[in-house]
Amino acid sequence: MWNCTRALLLVAALSAPFSPAAGEDNAFLNTDVFELEVAANPQISPDGSRIAYSRQSMDIMTDRPVSNIWIVDADGSNHRPLLTGTGSFGGQTWSPGGDRLAYVTNVDDRGPQIHVMWMDTGRSGALTNLRHSPGNLTWSPDGKWIAFSMFVPREPSSLAPPPAKPEGAEWAPPVTVIESVQYRGDGAGFLDAGDTHIFVLSADGGTPRQITSGEYNHGGRMAWTPDGSSLIFGANRQDDWIYDPMESELWSVDVASGEMTQLTDRNGPDFAPTISPDGSKIAYIGFDDRKLGYHSREVYVMDRRSGALTVLARDLDREIDDVQWAGNSKDLYILYDDQGDKVIASLSLGGKLSRITDDVGGVSIGRPYASGGFSTANNGAFAYSSGRSNRPADVGVGRGTRETRRITDLNADALGHKSVGEAEEIRWKSSADELEIQGWIVKPPGFDASKRYPLILEIHGGPFATYGPHFSAEVQLYAAAGYVVLYTNPRGSTSYGADFANEIHHNYPGQDYDDLMSGVDAVIARGYIDENNLFVTGGSGGGVLSAWIVGKTDRFAAAVVAKPVINWISWALTADMYTFGTQYWFADLPWENPDAYWARSPLSLVGNVETPTALLTGEQDHRTPITESEQYYQALKLRKIDSALIRVPEASHGIAGRPSHLIAKADNILAWFARYRSE
Repeated sequence: MWNCTRALLLVAALSAPFSPAAGEDNAFLNTDVFELEVAANPQISPDGSRIAYSRQSMDIMTDRPVSNIWIVDADGSNHRPLLTGTGSFGGQTWSPGGDRLAYVTNVDDRGPQIHVMWMDTGRSGALTNLRHSPGNLTWSPDGKWIAFSMFVPREPSSLAPPPAKPEGAEWAPPVTVIESVQYRGDGAGFLDAGDTHIFVLSADGGTPRQITSGEYNHGGRMAWTPDGSSLIFGANRQDDWIYDPMESELWSVDVASGEMTQLTDRNGPDFAPTISPDGSKIAYIGFDDRKLGYHSREVYVMDRRSGALTVLARDLDREIDDVQWAGNSKDLYILYDDQGDKVIASLSLGGKLSRITDDVGGVSIGRPYASGGFSTANNGAFAYSSGRSNRPADVGVGRGTRETRRITDLNADALGHKSVGEAEEIRWKSSADELEIQGWIVKPPGFDASKRYPLILEIHGGPFATYGPHFSAEVQLYAAAGYVVLYTNPRGSTSYGADFANEIHHNYPGQDYDDLMSGVDAVIARGYIDENNLFVTGGSGGGVLSAWIVGKTDRFAAAVVAKPVINWISWALTADMYTFGTQYWFADLPWENPDAYWARSPLSLVGNVETPTALLTGEQDHRTPITESEQYYQALKLRKIDSALIRVPEASHGIAGRPSHLIAKADNILAWFARYRSE
């Protein structure tokens, strides 16, 4: 088994174990990762008085995140555990009357099952005995039913049945025949044949009833109609749906008969429906698909009687992640990204947008990605994930456009006495075309501007994603080791509008390289960076750019390229998202225009590389398969460049999914840099 000890041994193979900056006894340590806690999925009760949230922590004995459900009053009082134990608890959702809480747990070793807690007695009971994991739990308006989605297997493909083997014989396992387009997924491995369907279950327990059918997937958020007769959800039910990964329409299914009605019809996704309190309107998210790398999402409101559509916040030009009614049928709350921040705003049906708070985040603790969510109550109150650059997420609350407040401080004990770096904003003009770029600097404990520090440039993945002033365990570990850390949102990043993101449409990598180099120059110009000690790393899309950078310049002393794409042709024909990448990131299929794929492949520049470069990838990665890293590693070895291949056992694309994997990732990066860091 991969564990913390093995991670530290792997570090020792590269160099002596890393230690914090000299004299900093209160620095953030790698083992502090096990002490971090995160408030996720805050669900506010219908009357707005209480919040049930997932309190996620790191179990040092099992080396896995665990989730318990805690509850806190909206004023911050009565903070206490609600559901704890040896298993994980999550997916909590309040009944319409607030008298019960449905949730999912595997505490009885029967696999994930739907449970309900009665709030007046504190007693819980299992409602199901399912073979597969349920998701998207949704109460009916009268509280008598719970809808959920679940995978339903189909018979696997078979060609030639094997002959009967003699009794007692031990033969090899039978072959697996794959005929489906989507046959594997990152984090899931090779997929069983089957589809996701919607079920309804009596809130008193019993046998769930499947209400959707066909070889289509029906998942995501769903909404009951006010009379409880139908469910509304997003799904792609086209005949060739598997080749159109962005498409979905809103559908309604009659709970009694299973009859399906299509509510929207256009080229583009429609999803995340929510019905107004008076039942007259459906709000949802979508966009017109133009086969661009990035599309700004819009908020739509449909009149249920006439079918008339209104588009709201069309001028916002931001990535809208969620929309919910604000306790009435005239106003909405929306969640969107803006210049690295994740924002909650109110949005009237007349189109008036009022920004409420921008401190949503802190749920993703590895790297400083924008993250988090919110939920609403009948009185317009809301609860959300409230993050800071020096803390993971806590529970925050608000109501209307009033000032929000944070009502928990989960990491005061673990981080209150630590020297945890704050994220300092920096902006500069790109040398490519004067485009303004935003980034953040995190400095080492005890920083002294009169000294010179080594610099780590850390690059986000995606590439259509956004970093922000959010807590990052990896960045804190780099800073604690004595580095100034620069992380940034080069062109192609989200949260700056569609034009900014699509600067890299069919042009990635491209001028984002110039954005990053200009950012390094901007930090150097501040006078506290040792130009002989520049280092670069990044994961996924950031791995692509890290490999591209060392093929374009030798200004960095060393690089760690994490889970990259090295050869776009091989990636397009081996990655799990190949039906998407070949349509949205390239104009042609690989065999139609191989030169276009090769021109954007870091492998095309490997002949220029002089920088000592390590590759770091999970062995179970299906998003950027480890064969990409192996190609680059072997090419570097053929060129006799100092290089290492760091394989992370049992890890998928999200390398840092287990605490020891996060530690191993950061420690190995620091150990590789320490080899080439001059004094």
